[in-house]
Amino acid sequence: MSTTNSTIGDAESSSNSPWSIDAVRAGGMDALAQLLGDVGFLLEALAKDPGDLFETQGMARGGITHLMVSEQVIRGAQDALEARTVVALAEVTRRDRLAEARDEAAQEDAAVRSSTLLDKQADGRTRRDLSLITRCSPSAAGSSLASARRLVASMPNMLTAMAERNVSSRAAYAVAGSVSVLDGAQCQEVDAILGERLPSLDGAGVRRWRDEAAAAMMDLDAEGALLRHRRARKGRAVTIIPGEHGMADLHAHLPAIDARLLHKRLSLEAERRRAEGGDVGHGALMADALVDTVLGRDGAMEQVELDLGVIITDRALFRPDAGDPAHIEGYGPVPPEAVREQLRAAVAPRRAEPGAEHDGPDPYGEDGPATRATIRRLFTHPTTGELVAVESRGRAFPPALEKFLTWRDTSCRGPFCNAQSRQNDHIRPYAQGGPTSLDNGQDACLHCNQKENDALAVECVDDLENAGHRVAWTGHSGVTRVTAPTPLSRPPRPSPAGDQPPGPAGTAGPDESAPGNADPNALAQEPPAGIERGSAAADPEGARRRDRGTDP
Repeated sequence: MSTTNSTIGDAESSSNSPWSIDAVRAGGMDALAQLLGDVGFLLEALAKDPGDLFETQGMARGGITHLMVSEQVIRGAQDALEARTVVALAEVTRRDRLAEARDEAAQEDAAVRSSTLLDKQADGRTRRDLSLITRCSPSAAGSSLASARRLVASMPNMLTAMAERNVSSRAAYAVAGSVSVLDGAQCQEVDAILGERLPSLDGAGVRRWRDEAAAAMMDLDAEGALLRHRRARKGRAVTIIPGEHGMADLHAHLPAIDARLLHKRLSLEAERRRAEGGDVGHGALMADALVDTVLGRDGAMEQVELDLGVIITDRALFRPDAGDPAHIEGYGPVPPEAVREQLRAAVAPRRAEPGAEHDGPDPYGEDGPATRATIRRLFTHPTTGELVAVESRGRAFPPALEKFLTWRDTSCRGPFCNAQSRQNDHIRPYAQGGPTSLDNGQDACLHCNQKENDALAVECVDDLENAGHRVAWTGHSGVTRVTAPTPLSRPPRPSPAGDQPPGPAGTAGPDESAPGNADPNALAQEPPAGIERGSAAADPEGARRRDRGTDP
C-alpha cells in the first residue's frame, strides 16, 4: 500500500492533468479502495459533525444547489463502480470455487463437479457476502447481482447513463431486471434502443423506464413476448402479506386489463362515496368498497359498464408477430395477446341464444351489455408515435380532448412521477392565457397539478433533434428536466432483405360511448366504403398526416 501511496503522490506532484485516474488504475483495486476510504472517512466525519457548514443564515441558495449536484455526481459514479465491483466479486468467487473443486478432485478434471453447479454455489456465496456488506436481504442481493451483471456485460449505455447520473440507479437496475428473460445479444439491442431514447426520458420515473424496456422487448422479440404472457397468465393468484398494527396487504396478481378495470371501478366508487360525505381518504374508500363487495356487506358496488381505453396498432391487431405493444389506459404497454381476447369479445355481436349464430355462450354472459365497445381509428405521428392534435376554445377540456390526453400521456407527465394521472392540466395556466389544446395540455396527478406552487416554470419546448410533445419542468434551484409522452407506436423495423418498410400505421382504441363527446372531424374520419364502423382497419393516408380539428 505504501507503493500505491507514493505512486499517487508522485503523479499528483508531476502533473495537473487527470493524473489521479491513471494512478488509481495503475494501483488497482487497493488504490481505488484507499481513495474511496479517504473520501468516505472525510464525508462521514462531516455528516456526523458538519460544524457551521449548514448554517443557513446568510447562505446563498446557489451554494446549496451546487452541493446537491456534486453529491449526485458522486452518487452516480459510486453506483456504477458498485455494479462493476459486485461483478468482479462474483467472478473472483467463481474462480476460487473452481480452484477448490479441482483441489477436492485431486486436479483430475473428470472428477470435478459440473461448472453449472459450481457457478451456482459461487453465486450463493457472493449473494450472501453482498447481503452482509450492504445490509439487504439475500433475495435483494441476488437480484442486484443479476442486474449488475447485465449492466456491465450487455448494457453499456445504461451503465454510462447511471455513472453520469442521467438515469437513477433504481431505474437502471429496474431496466436490467426487466430484460432478464433476454439473452446477451438481445439485451444489447434493448440497451441501444434505450440509449437512443435517453433525451426523451430525461424526466422519466422508474415505471416509465420499465415501460420503455417492455416496449423495446416486445419490438425485438414479439413471439417471446406472446409466450411469456401466456406463461405469466397461468401464475395469477391472490396472496396476503402480514402488515403492521393489525393490518395486512391483499395482493392480486391479475391480467393487466382486468387489474386496470378493477382499479378504475374501485376508484369511481370511492369518488361516489366521497361525494356522498365520505370523510376518509380516497384509498381508504377504495379498500372499503372492495371489502364490502367481496364479502357481500351493505354498500356493495353495483354492476356498471366501464370505459377503458385500449390502444393497439393495426399491425399488432392483425399480425401478432409485428412486435408493436398494446397500451392500456393508466397501465402502459402490454403484449397484444394480453388484450386480443378481450377485444374479440368486445366487438362480437350479442348472442341472444347460444348457438343461434355462433358456437359457445356469450362471452359477457346472458345479461351482457348490448353495446360492447366502440372502435375508433386514431392516427399517430410517423416519427414520434404521438397522437394527432385537437384544440378547443373552452376552458375545460372537452371529453374528446380528455381522452386524447389520457391516451397520449398514459400516466402523469411530472418528472420522475410514477403515479397514475387523475386530472387534465393546462401547461401554461388558463388564467395566464394558456389555450385549452392538446399542445398546452397534459395529464397529471393531484400533486403534479400543483406545479404553479412548487416549480419555477413549466413550459412546452421545441427540440429540433427530438420531435414530439416535450415539456420542460424547471425547479427553483434552476435544474430543468424534460418529459415526453410514451410512444404508442414505433416505426416498423426494416426487414433483413432490405424491403421497403410499410408506412406508419394507425392505432385503434375504444372510444367514449356517450353521444356528442367527440368531434368526428377532429378525432376520426368516416370509414371508407366496404369497412364497417367499429372495425380496426386503418387509413394509410391518414397515418401520414397530422390533423388538427377545433372543438365546437
